[in-house]
Amino acid sequence: MISDITIGQYFPGNSIVHKLDARTKIIFTMFFLVFVFVCKNFWSLGLLAGFAVVTYLFSKISLKVILKSLKPLLPIILLTTVLQLYYVKDGNVLFHKGFLTITDMGVYMAIFIAVRILSLLFISSLLTYTTAPTDLTDAIEKLLSPLKVFKIEVHTFAMMMTIALRFIPTLVDEIGRIMSAQKARGADFESGSLIKRVKSLFPIFIPLFISAFKRAIELADAMSCRCYTGGEGRTRLRQMRFTWRDLVCSFITLLVCGGVIALNIVFDNII
Repeated sequence: MISDITIGQYFPGNSIVHKLDARTKIIFTMFFLVFVFVCKNFWSLGLLAGFAVVTYLFSKISLKVILKSLKPLLPIILLTTVLQLYYVKDGNVLFHKGFLTITDMGVYMAIFIAVRILSLLFISSLLTYTTAPTDLTDAIEKLLSPLKVFKIEVHTFAMMMTIALRFIPTLVDEIGRIMSAQKARGADFESGSLIKRVKSLFPIFIPLFISAFKRAIELADAMSCRCYTGGEGRTRLRQMRFTWRDLVCSFITLLVCGGVIALNIVFDNII
């Protein structure tokens, strides 16, 4: 299960989505994340979900990678969906036993929330799947450059965020190796009470923290040896430029956002 986490990984490619400017992809992602919560009915949410699916098709990311990324998060999605079934009491009653009541509106809301969560996961993951860490750092720095007026070290902040994303797959691999080593020594992480299983995780977290600090020190030493001094006076090998692809993507994104607002108005709050 641990090895199935793909958040933060970059998959090189030559698709249209890969060729988009990193700034465009960040802005596109932010718009999507905001408007997925603006959706008030299945029509507007379906438009965004369909847009997410089409974007994935254009990115040419393997379906296996997408399904693999969902596997660790599936219990959370199912739990949230089941809670919605019993939380919503409005509508026609479909099932009632004791204090448990399931209505048709509860079923609709459960499906609505599940589609919303899946859409959020798809688009937020697509940003790191199709954007190299260096491009992501430069894009964040460019977008946050107005904050330099307030004497904020924008480059340092962007570098910290990118390193944090980049180290997620590394730490996931490290957890897998530590768990395998502990199991070879007779550790049991799956049986026993909940308290016992929580206690059994301590032999994993302690070496994980030690390894993480060790990697951080090694990274700091490597950056110092390469005379890294931050963003001031630093040049870039590749300059970021907007192209016709970015203009087309921006136009389509605005159309989709306008469509979401229009569908909310036309169909009101009918879910």
